[in-house]
Amino acid sequence: MASLPSLLLTPFLLLAAALPVSAANGLVSETKMIASAESVSREATFAYQLIKPKQASGRIMVLMHGSGGDETTLLDLASRIAPDATLIGVRGRVVQDGIKRWYKRLTPTEFDQQDVRDEATAFVAFMREKAEELKLDLSKATFLGYSNGANLIAALTQLYPGTVRKAVLLRPMPVLANAPQVDLSDSKFLTIAGEDDKLYYPFADRLHKMLASCGASVDARVIDTGHGLGEEDVRIVADWLGQANR
Repeated sequence: MASLPSLLLTPFLLLAAALPVSAANGLVSETKMIASAESVSREATFAYQLIKPKQASGRIMVLMHGSGGDETTLLDLASRIAPDATLIGVRGRVVQDGIKRWYKRLTPTEFDQQDVRDEATAFVAFMREKAEELKLDLSKATFLGYSNGANLIAALTQLYPGTVRKAVLLRPMPVLANAPQVDLSDSKFLTIAGEDDKLYYPFADRLHKMLASCGASVDARVIDTGHGLGEEDVRIVADWLGQANR
């Protein structure tokens, strides 16, 4: 399996390559990149990979990659965080300009609202089907998402409250406009933003307040890094899960 630095750097480079030059350098372009119908395709279902360790503890982690990743991208990261957990890496269905995603984007920080809702609905249906098939209790699962994947997790918590009870959101931002006010008082979230993440960091506090306003328990962390992931994320998430599971 690839090393952690190279594994986590790949989706980041793919994300940067998909942005305008100014955005890749940390500045968001004001020019909207409206996706043409020809640039977006959608797979029929969600591909996934299931990894069950020999000494499985019963813990479950559902992994949702960032732009340009796939069902395998976060497996190494998650195995470092929770070596005893059963891992389910899932791939987003949308392919936009050759990049795998969870929903269509209009600009680097603006998104197709109907597509966000449609893909959240499809993902929830898929996970419920797989949970029944694999005999998994999703109410006890931890959903771990990075960037694009973290954003869909945050959206579906408000569209389908109760589906996600515990989640780790790495480099997230809110993507759901006119989000319904729901009761998330039984949900716990860890968010980790990168202070040097010029694209997403300005939105980190907005997401924290949105989740907290619904009654969720939110542990919002900011670390001295950019959009990419590293060992500090592993340490923080492992510590948080140890406390959240008590």
